[in-house]
Amino acid sequence: MSMARLQDLLAQNASVLILTRPSSTAEFPSGAKVVHVEYSDESAVASALHENGIEVVASVHRSLWRRPAGVKLFVPSEFGMPTEGATEGHLVHKANFAATLREMGLPSLRNGLFMHYIPMFLILGKGKTPASFPAIENIGGFLAHVLTTLPPSKLHNAVFRLEGQRSTMSEISELYSDRNPAEYVESIPSDIPLHQVREYLQSLFELGACSTGWDPAKGKELEGDEVAGSANVHWKAHQWKTVKEVLNI
Repeated sequence: MSMARLQDLLAQNASVLILTRPSSTAEFPSGAKVVHVEYSDESAVASALHENGIEVVASVHRSLWRRPAGVKLFVPSEFGMPTEGATEGHLVHKANFAATLREMGLPSLRNGLFMHYIPMFLILGKGKTPASFPAIENIGGFLAHVLTTLPPSKLHNAVFRLEGQRSTMSEISELYSDRNPAEYVESIPSDIPLHQVREYLQSLFELGACSTGWDPAKGKELEGDEVAGSANVHWKAHQWKTVKEVLNI
């Protein structure tokens, strides 16, 4: 969990326990309790969580997936495009992960969002498909807010579909039109760093899968209560930052 998210939780008067490796010399915000433990030592991890009355665990470490006594909710580091029902690509692994947690009887909370700001624009395809752009810095605040205000029934196995701004790649590129005009391409040149990753991500943009309202199983945008940005209602007082505000341009 990032320092920003820790600060957000502490600001909500949440009791925060940080598990860190014995060799770690990292400094953490005042107000958080720190326990040094080997993540692979499941017994020690379980004891630390139980002894401190921890109800919610936020972690990417597999050793923390187990359900020690008292833990009621697991928050994996899944902040990206919707994965439920995915049948191909790396999204399958995340979808299977959520299913595994359910089979273990450990409720999880995940955020559906996509955030990918780049100052150089090689746009694959037409760039006219809407995508969701919530600012990364807002995610910690949102998590802290819902974890401390919503009842468990609203958190268990929930996917929060956030959206700070809804725009297309073409619209985003206009912010840089005076410095880096967009170039529309059929493929990302191989001399571009991580060209295969960029091409894959942009193919998802073009498809529509980078909208938080996207349904991977049906291959289309959701309707009703699960549309893109539907989770924003849980933080009514918050003003979500636009792309322009985040980039400070």
